[in-house]
Amino acid sequence: MTIVHKAAQVGFSTEASTYTQGRPDYPSEIRIWFRDALDISPGSTVIDLGAGTGKLTRLLDSMEIDVIAVEPVKAMRIEFAKHLPDAKILEGTAESIPLEAGAAQALICAQAFHWFANETALSEIHRVLKPDGRLGLIWNVRDESVDWVAAITKIITPYEGDTPRFHTGDWRLPFKRGYFSEPELTCFNYIHSGSAKSVILDRFLSVSFIAALPSEEKEVVADQLMTLIQTHPALRGRETIEFPYQTHAYLCRRLD
Repeated sequence: MTIVHKAAQVGFSTEASTYTQGRPDYPSEIRIWFRDALDISPGSTVIDLGAGTGKLTRLLDSMEIDVIAVEPVKAMRIEFAKHLPDAKILEGTAESIPLEAGAAQALICAQAFHWFANETALSEIHRVLKPDGRLGLIWNVRDESVDWVAAITKIITPYEGDTPRFHTGDWRLPFKRGYFSEPELTCFNYIHSGSAKSVILDRFLSVSFIAALPSEEKEVVADQLMTLIQTHPALRGRETIEFPYQTHAYLCRRLD
């Protein structure tokens, strides 16, 4: 049986509703990238792997395609069902996807692939895709050239530990094994607008390794974030904060 990393299992179980409130969505123009890069057309079957609370599924649902969500954490599936009661979501992991071989034209992992970046997972993703299938990897990456964004990173990084993270680049290692082509990057600018509570507090208290902290330590992080919100001139007194991201979209072509 595949073991879900403790930070994901505990953190996402504890803060599933906060995840829904605080996590950014995706730029609308990425639908064109899905269509062109991943060769998704009306009627295609697409797997949303590591679907979480359904942030990406909502976007895919607008494309007249058959979306199958797969998510290992029960609390996330429950939250998903609250917001997308008519969508199909299955319990499963990247190493054991509960679908037949060749089931989908494309498989997309949004904010998730770093959790299961291993050869077994890529082999399983390869299995469930059609011969000409495509794998899409999506991450919303904070723009740390903005000083207050960099300050947030400085607050949370001491708690990271051994948690798998996009920024380490370790997720690229399994692509040397030949199941897929090397990831091809396209970038989109994206702004997550909302209150300080939603785009900063809820967003960063839902980070896996922060959400998994004991309540006392989590409160320390929350206090540091609140201090930043209340004192930084770009944040202080603002009803709406515009949090800058770049959405990184990687195309990986299935190899025979």
